[in-house]
Amino acid sequence: MPIKRESLLSLESYARERSAFRAKVLAHKKNRTAHLGEHVTLHFEDELTIRYQVQEMLRIERIFEEEGIRGELEAYNPLVPDGSNWKATMLIEYPDADERRRMLAKLKGAERATWVQVEGCERVAAIADEDLERENEEKTSSVHFLRFELDAKMRERLHAGAALSMGVDHPQYRASVTVSGEVRAALMADLQKH
Repeated sequence: MPIKRESLLSLESYARERSAFRAKVLAHKKNRTAHLGEHVTLHFEDELTIRYQVQEMLRIERIFEEEGIRGELEAYNPLVPDGSNWKATMLIEYPDADERRRMLAKLKGAERATWVQVEGCERVAAIADEDLERENEEKTSSVHFLRFELDAKMRERLHAGAALSMGVDHPQYRASVTVSGEVRAALMADLQKH
């Protein structure tokens, strides 16, 4: 469900509660993260992670007027999954700046080569960067926003216990994982059964 204006904390209330809220969100994010090899991480968003982003933006930008708050909600609400999909922030991480620059040039299209797969079903390719293009002629960005649409059969199979895997299948970077345990449980909470 999208975040409603009336559910947001005022700047003053958020300042009081920020430390505890931040700790809650960081703990929550641990179970919403998938590492695809050494250099690609998917952080799966949900209402709580996006609520945190909105509250942080309002705090940083000192936004308290209705028009500005509505603008932030319009920007961030599309990142909340709707029950038939997962939405993730993809990070391509290389600590060394020279290596990062070199690899981002080689990894153009990696965001579109990212996938999820439900056992017994076809792979679902990521729909990437619907808000704006994050790739140019020289390189891809180190941050992308992905959406994975799962049909009713896939959701039913997952709820029945089918295995879930995800990965990147790019000529310059290949990695995949089977998602289980707390991460799988967190992702399942985002999906409607039918």
